[in-house]
Amino acid sequence: MKVISSQWSGVSKSAFVFALCAMLFMLCVSAEAQQPTKIPRIGWLTLGYPARSEGFRQGLRELGYVEGKNIAIELRNAEAKQDRLPGLGAELVRLKVDLIVALEPPAARAAMNATKTIPIVMRSTDDPVEAGFVASLARPGGNVTGLSSISGELYGKRLELLKEVVPKLSRVAVLWNPDFPSGPQNFKEMEAEAKPLGIQFRSSEARSAADFDGAFRAAVKGRAQALITLRNPLIVNQRQRIAELAAKNRLPAIYDDREFVETGGLMSYGANLEDLYRRAAIYVDKIVKGAKPAELPVEQPTKFEFIVNLKAAKQIGLTIPPNVLARADKVIK
Repeated sequence: MKVISSQWSGVSKSAFVFALCAMLFMLCVSAEAQQPTKIPRIGWLTLGYPARSEGFRQGLRELGYVEGKNIAIELRNAEAKQDRLPGLGAELVRLKVDLIVALEPPAARAAMNATKTIPIVMRSTDDPVEAGFVASLARPGGNVTGLSSISGELYGKRLELLKEVVPKLSRVAVLWNPDFPSGPQNFKEMEAEAKPLGIQFRSSEARSAADFDGAFRAAVKGRAQALITLRNPLIVNQRQRIAELAAKNRLPAIYDDREFVETGGLMSYGANLEDLYRRAAIYVDKIVKGAKPAELPVEQPTKFEFIVNLKAAKQIGLTIPPNVLARADKVIK
């Protein structure tokens, strides 16, 4: 009996040790499972165009991201003050965010100057290679990738639309900022597009908000028959005032962005920026999952939109031809 008792005692001890180890293992696994998962932290640097933010957030939602749950966003808004961007970009770098989203060219430039290591998702209105954001569209080569809205390549199309709505158009005022880095080059590119159409330009320069009245007086004095703008932060920020001055001076105008038309402008033709902002979320998703910006090709827009404001046309006594209206993606009545 003593032998049997000893055997059972050994078995009981082994079973107890095994059960204890199993229990400790399960506790460790359970504790590990309960550890909070590190969620990616995105730095969002913006010059301050809130109308576009919903497109980006929608793109994140479509990919399964929920702010505060499986992704965090550190928003830094310069509130239309471009000189604040460098400091805000440096602040995001100090926070050690996982990547920076900068979907306006000045914001992208500030982010680039702030870091050469943190991935950056940008949007460029010019050629991103020529602007120095990436080495090539197919292989960006650094810590920056993203999208291009190829605004400059659409100058010819905008001028053609102006020519269709303004009979015998030959003189167009160009509202632009010569101090903006890409301004002079863009002006030359637009001039090249205008020559085959028989259009001459009247330069209307605006380096600050105080220059707009004078710029429009120069356009009228130069007998301009219509107006076109070269995109830069000053022009974008003052879009409502520009639309009002164009109406006051009875100048048919075309812009690159629907926001100009929605604030009273006549026409716009350009990339669908809301779609570009939505697609920027795809880059965020890929980078969060381990993709390198250097190997993610820069995308060009696939959606373009032509918007017409009939209220603005009526205000300046202009009739938009039916064949032009038929091509519009949206008509504001």
